[in-house]
Amino acid sequence: MNTRAKRLILPLGGALVVTGVIGATLTTPASAQTKPSPVRSGSLANGTDAKAIAGSWTPSKLKAAKHFNEDSSVSAKLHKSTSKASADGKAGQIAPIGDGDKSVGKSKNVNLPTNVGKVFFQVDGKPYWCSGTSVQSKYHNLVATAGHCVYDTDKNKFVDNFVFIPGYYQGKAPFGIYVGSKVNLHDDFKVYEDYDYDYAFVNVFNGVKQTGEKVVDKTTYDAYKGPKRAEDVQITKDEYQKKVDEKGGETADAWSKTTGSEVVLPWGTAGGQKVVKEVTKDEYDKAPAADAKVNYAKAPGKTATEIVDEVTYNNYKGPGYKKIVDSAYTITHYFVKYWVKKTTDVKYYKTVFYIKTFVDAGRLGDNVGGQGFTWNRSTKAKQFSFGYPTDAHLDGNKAYTGETMKWCYGQTAAAPAVAKYKAEEQLAIKCAFTPGATGGPFLIVYKSANRTGYLNGVVSLTLDTDGNGRYDHITTPYFNSDTYGVYKYAANLWTGKLTTS
Repeated sequence: MNTRAKRLILPLGGALVVTGVIGATLTTPASAQTKPSPVRSGSLANGTDAKAIAGSWTPSKLKAAKHFNEDSSVSAKLHKSTSKASADGKAGQIAPIGDGDKSVGKSKNVNLPTNVGKVFFQVDGKPYWCSGTSVQSKYHNLVATAGHCVYDTDKNKFVDNFVFIPGYYQGKAPFGIYVGSKVNLHDDFKVYEDYDYDYAFVNVFNGVKQTGEKVVDKTTYDAYKGPKRAEDVQITKDEYQKKVDEKGGETADAWSKTTGSEVVLPWGTAGGQKVVKEVTKDEYDKAPAADAKVNYAKAPGKTATEIVDEVTYNNYKGPGYKKIVDSAYTITHYFVKYWVKKTTDVKYYKTVFYIKTFVDAGRLGDNVGGQGFTWNRSTKAKQFSFGYPTDAHLDGNKAYTGETMKWCYGQTAAAPAVAKYKAEEQLAIKCAFTPGATGGPFLIVYKSANRTGYLNGVVSLTLDTDGNGRYDHITTPYFNSDTYGVYKYAANLWTGKLTTS
């Protein structure tokens, strides 16, 4: 069954609705919004959990995350599209945050947008990432990415611990970490997994920046839900005793640790003592007789055989000799004696508890701006795309690291049909991006001097269209009136307060 509603196809005729507001609901309280029929929303986190989620994405975890390759790449000669994307109403646009139409000077280079970055999330406890971008919204709190980067179509559930890091660079979050609060998808993607609607708009909390650490007591440490660590610090015997007297015994405030060493001496040396050690049967057999006054002599009085059950017998990994005698499972233990000088050393410690401290970094759009938004535009428009490609090409060539942002530029055209993803009305540009760029923006009228343009798509699929082992196209869903409806609803949502204390 074709899950799409039939669309009224209207020529653009050059008409363009330009507005600086985000739909009629701009002045309406977010709680009073009526959700348009194509919108499917979900909750990702609350303000209390945001601090812990942000803190969990340490630099090492960010670098350990893998690009989310599931449902994003296709290799083979593909069929041409039989159902081209078309406008279903008048074209419209909403200006970027900061009014990107105002020129601030010319630039001969392509300046990378600071409001593009990576979205990180977890699936089955494992860390992954895609690309994403900040986009204009009433509360300056909106991120655009691919639908399959927020919704796991295999398990029919939203991803966990979603964050956006604008300007991501080699494990760093220069503008803070923005935790996802609410996610908004098109109904056809969530219900039918239709990649002609593979886009998502995520409302994020204010940014979180780590400011340092502070020492707390164990009760506070145990109750703290954010990132924390404990460190054992050596103290003096007097400090130890004072704490033990105060607490009535050893606690995390003070505890002791006894260590020792054994130095082997010639047999009978003054200051030494006899010790016994268990060895293997082979080692025992090779040792001198019990009455020998040398180190490593047999200690026959210690030899003993035990009868055990079959499970214990099979699981035993020690030096004892295993043998089945008359259907009984036995383990014989052999010992040798030797002469050593023992020394002991007592050290005293206390455990210091640290919790990481954070500050509210402010709203996403206030810190990095946001791209404008546009819909029902020409299907043959020149566009930039930005993202973090990382995967090797199918032939093994690896051109990208995924740690730095890259860009492509080209004119859109009808994308090949990809039946696997029900993708029949996507657009594409020629681009050698590999997976990792998924979720990054397609930007029309991008001004390099301002680093802003108008969001007109998000990277959905990376394609090898001629089957030569190299990705050569990236695709995007066509942004039509339905897309605007999902965006407009998301652009008017407030995420609530962020708790960082």
